Amino acid sequence: MHQQQRLNLVLELISERGNVAIADVSERLGVSTATARRDLNTLAEQRLVTRTHGGASALGSGYELPLQYKIARQADAKLAIARAVEAMIEPGATVGMNGGTTVTEAARALGRSERLASVGGEPSITIVTNALNIAFESSVRENIKIVVTGGVPRRQSYELIGPLVAASLRDFSLDIAVLGVDGLTAEFGATTLHEGEADASRHIAAVARRVVVAADQTKIGRSTFARICALDDIDVLVTDAPLAPRLTAQFEKANVQVVVAPPVRAVSAH
Repeated sequence: MHQQQRLNLVLELISERGNVAIADVSERLGVSTATARRDLNTLAEQRLVTRTHGGASALGSGYELPLQYKIARQADAKLAIARAVEAMIEPGATVGMNGGTTVTEAARALGRSERLASVGGEPSITIVTNALNIAFESSVRENIKIVVTGGVPRRQSYELIGPLVAASLRDFSLDIAVLGVDGLTAEFGATTLHEGEADASRHIAAVARRVVVAADQTKIGRSTFARICALDDIDVLVTDAPLAPRLTAQFEKANVQVVVAPPVRAVSAH
């Protein structure tokens, strides 16, 4: 295992638990205690964790991994959700997108889509986003016209936040908003970890005729710090597994259509 892979796994572990001991890292990664200690020291030097006696802890409550350090948790689920989102987008559509790994995969699916291929060198869809990584990746796709909101970027997510997001969206009208979330419940609706990102996502949703939340099953039934919108404001949830009966009833009551994405089928090599 390469060092960067180890660092990613250690960060995920600290994000989940809040703190870890050197022995925990050694056992989880199958490395020596000396290697585990060096990895924790490296992360502390990068100011991603706080070094403690015998281990390390997250920088604070509500700790959020920077996007570039996130490993592909639920990777197959995200790919399946991305394909289902792509199937919802019609040629000529204007699509609002916030940031995050699931929505990034959806943007990649749109860029690769043969159904949404460029005609005569002209873009077939427009993506309006506050996510710099999505804008950068999609800018090379001739079938996509990219519009980036104003705002100040967060290092953790590459998302633009602040009053310039709302100001740049004020005169837009979007066909569909595709939103990634950190949590989704009937009681609190769609939520995320950072209030600035919640505000930006809320403004994207406000100028869209249809709001789609793209979230794998690990996000369903949990709520995080900042609300994006109430459940009633969501039109469609695209996820990777059927909801529990109680949640299904709650989402039906809120008139939220639940789309369960077909699983990604691995292609075997011959």
